[in-house]
Amino acid sequence: MLNFESDYTTGAHPEILKRLMETNMESQTGYGFDDYCISAAEKIKKECADEKAQVEFLTGGTQTNQVVIATMTMNGDGIIAAQTGHINGHEAGAIETVGRKVFGLEHKNGKISASQVRAFTDNYYADANHEHMVRPAMVYISHPTEYGTLYTLDELEDLSAVCREKNLKLFLDGARLGYGLMSLQTDVTIKDIARLTDVFYIGGTKVGALCGEAVVFTHNNKPERFLARKKQLGALLAKGRLLGVQFDTLFTDGLYYRIAKNAIDRAEELKTLLKNKGYTFFMDSPTNQQFVAVDNKKYEELKKKVRVGFWETIDENHTAIRFATSWSTTKEDIEALEAIL
Repeated sequence: MLNFESDYTTGAHPEILKRLMETNMESQTGYGFDDYCISAAEKIKKECADEKAQVEFLTGGTQTNQVVIATMTMNGDGIIAAQTGHINGHEAGAIETVGRKVFGLEHKNGKISASQVRAFTDNYYADANHEHMVRPAMVYISHPTEYGTLYTLDELEDLSAVCREKNLKLFLDGARLGYGLMSLQTDVTIKDIARLTDVFYIGGTKVGALCGEAVVFTHNNKPERFLARKKQLGALLAKGRLLGVQFDTLFTDGLYYRIAKNAIDRAEELKTLLKNKGYTFFMDSPTNQQFVAVDNKKYEELKKKVRVGFWETIDENHTAIRFATSWSTTKEDIEALEAIL
């Protein structure tokens, strides 16, 4: 079965497995204080051109979103996000379980704007009863978004400015960050993200690691007693070295960027193939996720030979589906899909 279902369906890049084996019998301090977590953090700080940055490692995206939000906001606060944002739709209420509320705003291709954030916050404070209401305290965005789209540098600058104006923290979910950074259509760098956000994370689970996300607190603003609070939420890994080795490897000799570029190269080939086969695109994505609209009969036939992601029902006869490439997708995979289509 050919698999374009998602970007975390294979294991880990061989170089990571090699390093895990090479370091396996070393005795290392636990809880993220090992040599590899320290080394990986320094490499990430250098990439961000931010010596004041503080780097922490967690194991998965939903866990990371929950821990970051729980530690950087107060109980009873609200988080502004797109309606399609991962924390709003696909995390089973993880944010609500730590006493936070998600405000889902109308989106445009998965994105929200600075003007929306300003209007929402202004309306909150203009209400004479706002002290009795959930306070907006953070803006959550994904880059790439759930639709594979990207924020431009101007959009990030505007969001950052309004967050500072309105005393909101700006949190960027980078579960697929590598694919955004290597997109042929982006003008945003990791240095821009570090400069403009209060916190973001570098996704490893979807970009070559067995598991793991690297959280970057960008302005020497890591929450007080972060380790203890991380442990309270069940997110402190005793063998932190497992994450450290992986990220130390990903950020050695540009591996993270090289394998992310592979996904973009294969996605461009995929996009050309789908166009040539007459598929209608649900929206234009410049990253590794490609969305097309298909009639349900064709969808049922396709599922017999190719795993793809269900996205949403368009109408009673048509469905939006997602093809996702990854760090491990090969030219042969694209050629095999062409033969099937």
